[in-house]
Amino acid sequence: MTDISAIRIETPRLILRPPQENDFDAWADFMADEEAARFIGGAQARGAAWRGFATMAGSWLLKGFGMFSVIEKETGNWVGRLGPWMPDGWPGTEIGWGLSRAAHGRGYATEGSAAAIDWAFDTLGWDEVIHVIDPDNTPSIVLAERLGSSHRGPCTLPAPLEDFPVHIWAQTRAEWAENRKRFIT
Repeated sequence: MTDISAIRIETPRLILRPPQENDFDAWADFMADEEAARFIGGAQARGAAWRGFATMAGSWLLKGFGMFSVIEKETGNWVGRLGPWMPDGWPGTEIGWGLSRAAHGRGYATEGSAAAIDWAFDTLGWDEVIHVIDPDNTPSIVLAERLGSSHRGPCTLPAPLEDFPVHIWAQTRAEWAENRKRFIT
């Protein structure tokens, strides 16, 4: 089994790594923010945020992957979480994202998600990535399109999330090989 503490992806402005316990305060603040958490289950009290945080850390231990903590290189601040996600019953191999409002509009979601997609295809061996997006979440739809994913239509998530209206955006490994070219500088 891979030593998850050794997993680290660097982009020009970000560090992506598995969550660490000292990320939790920033995670809890992020999940308490009504606007930032609107499309990822809604704002949560600290106890519920802890359970979500522990679930993400547990995914790394059980599956060898989970969403990365996104660390801003310049400041060392935790600014969100993004990356591979596929809990039991999920509709596919997802690259998801959620960033603090302070990180919105800075291109971090594009930069980090492109690196996470590379990692999912190269390291995890995935053949497709999906993005599960609420149809009212215009910024995430724009990001999925920017990454080259196409709309595949509505889907139903597993319980207890089955009442959330979501659509799938996706692309294959071959499509990413073409789409990725626009991110190489």
